[in-house]
This record gives sequence, C-alpha cells and structure tokens, in this order.
Amino acid sequence: MPIADIKSTIEAKMDQSIAAFKNNLTKIRTGRANPALLDAVQVDYYGSMLPISQVANVSLLDARTISVQPWEKGMGAKIEKAIRDSDLGLNPSSMGELIRVPMPAMSEERRKELTKVVRNEGESAKIAVRNLRRDANESVKKAVKDKLASEDDQKRSESDIQKVTDRHIQVIDQLVTAKEQEIMAV
Repeated sequence: MPIADIKSTIEAKMDQSIAAFKNNLTKIRTGRANPALLDAVQVDYYGSMLPISQVANVSLLDARTISVQPWEKGMGAKIEKAIRDSDLGLNPSSMGELIRVPMPAMSEERRKELTKVVRNEGESAKIAVRNLRRDANESVKKAVKDKLASEDDQKRSESDIQKVTDRHIQVIDQLVTAKEQEIMAV
C-alpha cells in the first residue's frame, strides 16, 4: 500500500474514532434532557426489538423533559416499560398518549462520577487513536521493508502520522473538557 494511502486511511479511521467518542458522550447523561439519550433504548414491536425512534416521535418538551409520542395507540405502555427497564435511571410517566420523561436533578457526587466516566471514555478514544498510529507506522515500515518506499519516506510519513495523531488527541481533549464543563454547569 502506498504511503499516501496509508496516511489518508489512518486519518479517516481516526475521524471515525472521534465520531464514535462523540456518540458515546451523548449517552452520558447530564441534567439536561437530550433526545439522543433514548437512542439506545429498544422496544418490543410485535416480536422484534426496535429503537424508540422507529416506533415514536422523540423530542424535547423543555430543558429537563423529553417527550415520547408513540405512532400507534397500543405502544405507549411498551415504550414506558422499555425506558423504565433501561439502565438510564429514568422514570417515565404517561399523560394520555404522550409519555413524559423528566430528567432527575444531579447531585454533586453524581457529577464527580460522570466526570470520571467522561475521562475514561476520553482515554479509551485516545488509546484507539494511538493504536491506529501504531498500525500505520507498522504499515509504513512494511512498505520500506518491501522496498516500496525509502527510509526518508518512512521518517517523513512517521512524522506526518504523529502530527495527525496529535491533532486528533487534541480534539478528544477539547471534547472531554467541554463535556466536563457541561456536567458541572447543570
């Protein structure tokens, strides 16, 4: 594989790692309501498990309340049960066909716990990026060994790969800091 392809592939994979990290951050609940919080909740829909977003309209009523409007009349109880049974610690309540999911207030202890979770997620994302760097450097060394590139190309590309890695790690650090501030601000 040519060195240019290795560099472009590694950058795309690192971007995917950051996208996955951002997705994980949305699942970490702060005191604010976020419809994406319910994305992982699965509802029994005539024998098959589907995400809530495929059986109901999920939106915000206010800053601390998520509303879930089922598309079919009989789904309200199943959706409510699925939210209650999820590991999110939420307690939905029905008002006719509308299901309200209030977000409980955050305690200081819970805030500290969540900042630790955010830091661990950030560290996992950094490890993924560093593993990609290692794989890219090994691919470059293999290209040199197979005489597809020179040693000068190897040094240059390892330097470029390190710069891309540093840039992605900096983005991860910024995301962690922003999420920690969001947790402490609520």
